[in-house]
Amino acid sequence: MDVTPASQPAPAGANPPPPARAGQSPAMISSDFETFLRMLTTQMQNQDPLNPLDSTDFAVQLATFSGVEQQVRTNQLLEGLTRQMNLTGMTQLAGWVGMEARVAAPVQFDGTPVTLYPEPASTAEEAVLVVRDASGKVVERVPVPLSGQPVAWPRQSGAAPAPGRYSFSLESLAHGDLIDTRDVEHYAQIAEARIRNGETVLLLQGGSEVPASSVKALRDPNI
Repeated sequence: MDVTPASQPAPAGANPPPPARAGQSPAMISSDFETFLRMLTTQMQNQDPLNPLDSTDFAVQLATFSGVEQQVRTNQLLEGLTRQMNLTGMTQLAGWVGMEARVAAPVQFDGTPVTLYPEPASTAEEAVLVVRDASGKVVERVPVPLSGQPVAWPRQSGAAPAPGRYSFSLESLAHGDLIDTRDVEHYAQIAEARIRNGETVLLLQGGSEVPASSVKALRDPNI
């Protein structure tokens, strides 16, 4: 290799740059790798013939050289595997689009009744469905059975609520005291599935976004 010595050549016994650190980008690691080669070659060309580099030091530098090379190759392999896994994950997620997911998320109400799945606490004596509008204001409080059976909202009696975005929670009470509050689930169609910061996120019809890990069930709307 033809390497032009620097204006101030490295003295005999000089140590090469340390191995690349974990977390460095492949471009930075490759740059350090080339610098290492240049430094080591220059050092060998300019060592004092009467006081050559100690064989032990030379072996250590060669081992360091090998370690840097292996790290470059390992990082390149991991990068390729990551790309393949992301593609595989997106292929699997394509099957989710169009399905209905059971999630606890706001509902974009357009006048069509919504089926809700309240789950009262096991020790509850009463259960109340709390309905909030997009601003978070409570617009309705509806007693529901403790059986955990699905309920339809809005109720047939009374004035229909205005179209808009609504969220639902369930309050469980015992001896008149509140003992549990939890969000209420419903089925919503999945419009899009995406990977964001390594996490799968589902975009639902109506605009709500939920992590895929929060989905309790999936069903085909055509069955």
